[in-house]
Amino acid sequence: MRQAAADGNDAFVQVFIDGIRSAIGGELTAETMAGLNADQVTLLAWDTLHGEVMDGGFVQLIYNGYGLFIFKNPFAKAVKLWGLRELSGLVYEAHTLWLKHREKIERELTDEEFMALFEQMPEFDDLDDQFIENEEDWTLAIAHYIDEHIENFATIEA
Repeated sequence: MRQAAADGNDAFVQVFIDGIRSAIGGELTAETMAGLNADQVTLLAWDTLHGEVMDGGFVQLIYNGYGLFIFKNPFAKAVKLWGLRELSGLVYEAHTLWLKHREKIERELTDEEFMALFEQMPEFDDLDDQFIENEEDWTLAIAHYIDEHIENFATIEA
C-alpha cells in the first residue's frame, strides 16, 4: 500500500479496488454485493464509471449494461457524501439522458450502429468532456476519502 501511495493517486485507489474485487471473487453480483459495505460498492461503481467513460464515454457505459448499476443505485448521492459534488451532479445529468435514450442505446447493435449513437446523441459529449477534465481531481479526492476512512475499505494488518 505504501508503494501504491508513492506511485500516485491512481495506484493507491487501484490497490483498494483490486482488494475488493479479489475479496468477492472478481465479480460483482447481487450476492457478492451483499457482503460489501456502501463505501466498497461506491468504489467499485467509481471504477466501472471511470473505466467505461474514459474508454468510450457515457454512451459506452450505458451500452455495456452499466446504466442500472450507476444510475439506479445511490452512487451519485454517495459520491456527494464523499465531497464530490461536481461528480454527483454530472452523474445526475447523465441519469437524465440515460432515461431519455436508454431504449435506443441498450438494444443489440452492430458496431456501425453503435458508433452512430455518438453522432445521434451529442448531448453526452459535454458530460464525457467534463468527466475527462475532472477525472484527475476526482481520483485525488477519492484517494483522500479512502485514506481518511481506510477502515471502510480494507482491514489493515501490521
